Amino acid sequence: MSKDSPPSVTEVETHGVERIPDADRSAGPLDLFRLAFGGANTFATCVLGAFPILFGLSFWQGLAAMLLGLLTGALLLAPMAVFGPRNGTNNAVSSSAHLGVHGRIVGSFLSLLTAVAFFSLSVWSSGDALIGGAHRLLGVPESDLAYGCAYAVFAVLVLAVCVHGFRFMLLVNKVAVIAATLLFVLGLFAFAGDFDPSYAGIFTPDADRATQDLYWPSFIGAALIVLSNPVSFGAFLGDWARYIPAETPRRKVMGAAFLSQLATVLPFGFGLATAAIIAERAPKYLDPAAPNFVGGLLAIAPGWYFLPVCLIALIGGMSTGTTALYGTGLDFSSVFPRLSRVRATVLIGVLSIAFIFVGRFGFNLVQAISTFATMIITCTVPWMIVMMLGYVTRRGWYDPEALQVFTRRQRGGRYWFTRGWNWRGMSAWWTGAVTGVLFTNIPGQFVGPGGDLTDGADISLPLGAAVAAIVHLLLLTAFPEPRAVYGPQGPRWVRAADTAVAPITDAVSGPARGEERRNARQPGVPR
Repeated sequence: MSKDSPPSVTEVETHGVERIPDADRSAGPLDLFRLAFGGANTFATCVLGAFPILFGLSFWQGLAAMLLGLLTGALLLAPMAVFGPRNGTNNAVSSSAHLGVHGRIVGSFLSLLTAVAFFSLSVWSSGDALIGGAHRLLGVPESDLAYGCAYAVFAVLVLAVCVHGFRFMLLVNKVAVIAATLLFVLGLFAFAGDFDPSYAGIFTPDADRATQDLYWPSFIGAALIVLSNPVSFGAFLGDWARYIPAETPRRKVMGAAFLSQLATVLPFGFGLATAAIIAERAPKYLDPAAPNFVGGLLAIAPGWYFLPVCLIALIGGMSTGTTALYGTGLDFSSVFPRLSRVRATVLIGVLSIAFIFVGRFGFNLVQAISTFATMIITCTVPWMIVMMLGYVTRRGWYDPEALQVFTRRQRGGRYWFTRGWNWRGMSAWWTGAVTGVLFTNIPGQFVGPGGDLTDGADISLPLGAAVAAIVHLLLLTAFPEPRAVYGPQGPRWVRAADTAVAPITDAVSGPARGEERRNARQPGVPR
């Protein structure tokens, strides 16, 4: 193969979280769009789209809540795409600049927990849809064995794609985006005859006062559930965007991330519209105590649409699973540098698969995982705010070598701060995260101490984001960071301190360390 030829899609990716060389950056904004949209173009997103109806909203009220949450989430997500091309690494490593060399593990573990949660939800929802469709189409029994086989097939296929790496995952998503989109569009024809946009929900003029008082909490709650989907990609965008050349205009990279989430109006809208039909024709499937969107969808679907349901489950589950699990392995390898990306992916994949089976058949964890995912997002938004404000105050300037200090097991550098921790960014993050958790209101699952102070409305995400932003700017102003972290143009909005920066040194020295570093630079030596 020629030196200038791109690697084969079946070749196992060797890059970890180290900076991607310029010669290997062959992706573009369109590839980022495909991966981010493909990861959300699935039944898991349809389930989230059904929540406005589940909360009692009418179709039009639900559509307004969905669009509000989707637009807000897309605006929050878009800036997180710029770190990958700028630094050539994932967003957790880039967060070293704002949380410190050691503080970057916050981003790694947030993305790790998010990936496991959403990977599990994706496998569960897609497996249920596949078996449900196969039962209606071919008479396959809806047994634990059948469900277990479906989960195993999804999980193993996803793991195989993730082990091969970025280019194979990109190929899968190129196919998945087109195929799943066409199948969802086909669904518009399947349900067009039954759809009635005048579905009124429970908040009608004749509703009693107690019901009317629940309208705004339900509207805000539905919008926040939709918003959580684009926000869940915040920690992962750098995993894919790092393959985009650094000179690519920021507006194109941010535009790709933004549009990828706006495009999810298709699966969200599919879920909303079909949920309105289910509420009219098969309301038992939308019982708040035990909602079953997939079962309701199959109950109202015409017979000829059962096969497309199975295909959406297979294609969408692959797409969502790969985007989640790939980032997990990558981040885990960055936290534990002795593990290569492939080994870390296999390890996390096996643990995730075990978690899926234990959670599905050993315990009733499906609903608990939904709550868990919501709590993770509540803690992720303040982290994203710290990253965004840091990017603005630094004028987008970073030192890629200093970002890799943790991965190389070194000490010092521009982002060492106080023993590897930047207490300014860390304080802003945990203050915003704790505030968000305290004001979380998930009825029937988790209500924080302040969750009832706003008449049942969940304000955890906006409040946590606002607190993180205010605290971060105040700390940067009152306790300036070293001038060296701001680059030649200096800071924006805040002051800088003339504080000395420790040089980068090896934490381990000696001949053995030197040999290890030489081997790490040789492509044929296993790491």
